[in-house]
Amino acid sequence: MAEYTPESFKILLGKLVKTPEHFTPEDLKLALHHIFIPDATLPAQIGAFLAALHIARLERRPGSLAAAAQFLGARSLKATIEDGEADFIVDIVGTGGDGHNTFNVSTTAAMVAAGAGARVIKHGSRAWTSLSGSADLLESLGCSFTAPPFPIVKAPFTFILGPHYHPGLAMIAPYRRCLPFRTIFNIIGPLINPARPRGMVLGVAERELGPIFAQSLRDGGVERALVVCGAEGLDEISCAGDTFAWQLKDGEITEITLHPEQFGLSVHPLSSVAGGNPTENAGIFETLLTSGNAIPASLTPILHFVLLNASALLVIAGLASDFKEGVALAMNSITSGSAWDALLAFRKAGRVEGV
Repeated sequence: MAEYTPESFKILLGKLVKTPEHFTPEDLKLALHHIFIPDATLPAQIGAFLAALHIARLERRPGSLAAAAQFLGARSLKATIEDGEADFIVDIVGTGGDGHNTFNVSTTAAMVAAGAGARVIKHGSRAWTSLSGSADLLESLGCSFTAPPFPIVKAPFTFILGPHYHPGLAMIAPYRRCLPFRTIFNIIGPLINPARPRGMVLGVAERELGPIFAQSLRDGGVERALVVCGAEGLDEISCAGDTFAWQLKDGEITEITLHPEQFGLSVHPLSSVAGGNPTENAGIFETLLTSGNAIPASLTPILHFVLLNASALLVIAGLASDFKEGVALAMNSITSGSAWDALLAFRKAGRVEGV
């Protein structure tokens, strides 16, 4: 199709609505071309397209996720990463949308894993459905974010703010915010980290998405991964009981079930790890990582929640042989101050670059 116009997009939209079973990944890429070219679609068409994708559940197809990730990845700004090829870079992230509004556990677990020796380049953004997103928390802790063309220097922890590297998504943000459901662009976020991590812990809010994301990570070149879904529909490893998980290792995907007992940790209800606004969560984060061996007992549920997820990331990073060793390494990172030092190093780097 040589020309991208509302009329040519109408044909694709008709195919999606009338025969979604025949709407291929190539059709999706063609539709995305229209959406990201100015004046090639009408606002009503974009809303109809996102709704039709959601209703047809095409975002649940590995081929669709891979096509969208490939399309957006090709159009993102490139991240220049010091020693990016030499290091085993990891990320921990959730798709969001689980409705539980828990404490920022993945960001805290990322910092703890960084303090334990992992090189973490976390990809995230500000909150869409929760009170506090990863970027919101870090900003409340005094951090700023490196934007291109600044290179990503070697450090234990780095954060990539999605909008800095995916400017095209800003075009459709107003349409996404007007819709009462999460679109494919929300779900696709964990698959388009410009740092191209080799290892990932990825949380999904719906169990049926687990094997789909595991396959998408494998297809995207990730070497080791753990896709997790708490039994409550939580996009983290749950501290409240079972977590369904899909382990990617040596090109094979294995379904397993996780439980805090496997980590040597206690069970806590999700109500005990509820999050607040960014300022409140930043206070908890700082207390947790600066109290040494005197962490307040009231924070034990959040501590265990963080240890669960940090341990998994350390296993994926190859620094821990099992989850109990991962917990020990994570706990030492917290009590020794290494996790807090990782935060200070990241905060200092942002100030030096003046972003």
